[in-house]
Amino acid sequence: MPYKQEIAARRRAIDPATCERDYDSSELEFMQALETYKNESGRRFPTCSETLTVLRSLGYVRVLPCGVATD
Repeated sequence: MPYKQEIAARRRAIDPATCERDYDSSELEFMQALETYKNESGRRFPTCSETLTVLRSLGYVRVLPCGVATD
């Protein structure tokens, strides 16, 4: 029976909106960071700005194309 428990735990950890596939390390890092944010904040469905905050906490920044003014 431990096998059924492992499957149930995995189902709870996987977002039902995504398909089962192998994720690369960047995707796993983001999914774990977002899950941590959701657990710490108590917000089950983070807003776009909250998701952007999680991305920035991982070090992601927007890079503008060369020649674009940043007034």
